[in-house]
Amino acid sequence: MNLPNKLTVLRVLMIPVFLVFLLLDAIPHNYLWALIVFILASLTDMLDGKIARKHGLVTDFGKFMDPLADKLLVNAALICFIEKGLVMAVLVFIIIAREFLVTSLRLIAAGKGTVIAADIWGKVKTVCQIIAVCLIMLLQELLYAGVLPQNFPVGAVNAVSMWIVVVFTVLSGFNYLWKNRSCIASAK
Repeated sequence: MNLPNKLTVLRVLMIPVFLVFLLLDAIPHNYLWALIVFILASLTDMLDGKIARKHGLVTDFGKFMDPLADKLLVNAALICFIEKGLVMAVLVFIIIAREFLVTSLRLIAAGKGTVIAADIWGKVKTVCQIIAVCLIMLLQELLYAGVLPQNFPVGAVNAVSMWIVVVFTVLSGFNYLWKNRSCIASAK
């Protein structure tokens, strides 16, 4: 197994560690620890792709596992945020529905021998998701540490950041559908 694939596997293995920190409020500064693990896992995503492309180490395993690991990490955070009352479930549903839509589109295209690569809108969506997840955890940690006043509008900041994510999520989803509408039209 090459280095990029090891980094992808490491990212998947970091998800349970991330979840333990995120969900166990009994751990002092749990949001800070969850944030650190999330950032490290997100950095492995950036590194594995750069290393794979630079050194010609792109594999079918990497093509399959890398996007799956990304989606598992981000969606795990978002689903836990629902449980903790930090984000609205409907927004997370829209984000997850878009992931299913694009994945299904990619499967149809793959069946026809076409690869649908990530484009700029998908990358912007991913960056927005990562920033929003980090911001939400950072605000919770700052509240816990007493840096922010108790009346700081955390809920409003969380909502605005998630709405920004949803806008880019929907835009990127429509972009994928539009650019690949011929795959859908010819699906039987």
